[in-house]
Amino acid sequence: MASLPEQNFQVVIVGAGLSGLRAAMELDKAGISYIVLEAMDRVGGRTLSVPASSLNDPGLVEMGAAWLNDSNQSDMYTLSKEFGFKLIPQVSDGLSLYQDRDGRISPMEYGLPIPFSDNQKVEFKDFMAQVSSYVERSDLQRPHLGPDAKELDSMTARDFITTKFGTALADKLLTLATRSLLGVESDELSALCFIDYVKSGMGFDNIISDHEHGAQYLRNANGNQNFATNLAARLKNGRVKLSAAVKKIYQSDNHCVTETDQGCYRSEKVIVSVPSNLYSQIKFEPDLPSSKQILRNSKMGYYSKTVLIFSEPWWRNAGLSGEFSSEEGTISFSRDTSVPELGKFCITCFHVGNPGRYWSLLPDKERQARVWHQFHAAFQTIVDCVPEPIKIVEKEWAKDPWVRGNPMPVMMPGVMSSSAGQSIRDPFVNIHFVGTETSFVWKGYMEGAVRSGVRGAAEVIEALAIAP
Repeated sequence: MASLPEQNFQVVIVGAGLSGLRAAMELDKAGISYIVLEAMDRVGGRTLSVPASSLNDPGLVEMGAAWLNDSNQSDMYTLSKEFGFKLIPQVSDGLSLYQDRDGRISPMEYGLPIPFSDNQKVEFKDFMAQVSSYVERSDLQRPHLGPDAKELDSMTARDFITTKFGTALADKLLTLATRSLLGVESDELSALCFIDYVKSGMGFDNIISDHEHGAQYLRNANGNQNFATNLAARLKNGRVKLSAAVKKIYQSDNHCVTETDQGCYRSEKVIVSVPSNLYSQIKFEPDLPSSKQILRNSKMGYYSKTVLIFSEPWWRNAGLSGEFSSEEGTISFSRDTSVPELGKFCITCFHVGNPGRYWSLLPDKERQARVWHQFHAAFQTIVDCVPEPIKIVEKEWAKDPWVRGNPMPVMMPGVMSSSAGQSIRDPFVNIHFVGTETSFVWKGYMEGAVRSGVRGAAEVIEALAIAP
């Protein structure tokens, strides 16, 4: 390490995703010197916007974080206005298609998880009401102290639903929810982790909604990665270093040294903005406390996308919304992600949870063939001639070494109510931790990421102000 050049800053930020860049913006405004070190060759982290057809095409498709809203995601909405981005509502007109476990395709009303019989509608309302009652009682600031916390953190989300309902429909509804929201199976996270996540998204009805106030209400026609590129552009020149993976962070009582292949950076404080499941990729000296070490084992969901780009919105002409969902197929669900004003017409297919993991094991060509076969077969039940896409774009986040999944790490039973879960936001001497999973609200979303960055920066600014 001594042979590498050493530079001095008050703060080193590890990661140039939304949380790291938002923290940098706050430090910049406070007049504090900083450097942002990013392992990737781009900024944006789990936001990634790529051209729909050619490099000169103004239309972008989202391969990462996709949605925001203008009511309860105030930080992201404010940034969208500052940057002059055009926000468009998620398309929700027309019928949706549903594929059951046996492969049968049924049309249904947009926004429903499955086609319901009259009896199932009653059970669905009861399911939503009972789960929502647990969400309402949970403590957003201190989830381990909620009235049901001990019970909820003693079992998986699936065990919880089985205990409360014991029906096949309730099990199916929960599986659809954990897969679509977090990319995990219902037995891969604790019930408390799930309830807290839903609470952070303003409740069950809201977090699954594509309508006003909902988590999936608005899309950014300018591309969500441009939130990161615009934030980076506002920082001082040379303050973001790309392809600079952090290998080691050494700290003493009054300073830190952060090591990369490009050099070493001495600072008073470090802000780590990588997800907790990637803490193991950095050598901390001294090592993280045991509570933080446990977070290294948190699990990131499997969440990937295949975007089918067409020359026209043929599904709209057939009275379809572009929404398709399947219980066990390669495509778990899809959404219309077109921007007609830019001549971009596409449907984004999501591969999540175990069905996505199985699909991921296939060779490239077979993965794409499986997607198109399932998609074509489903839409052909309504549309006589389903045209082939003019382009297909795929992104597997689990195979990205600097991410390893999406949208956030989850915790198994016993973790959230332990010292590990309680200390997720706690600094380790001079090292501070941010990231969407550390936010009190909108965990797993861009809103949670930027809010956590603001919090982390505030902690550092306060600590530097009182330092001797």
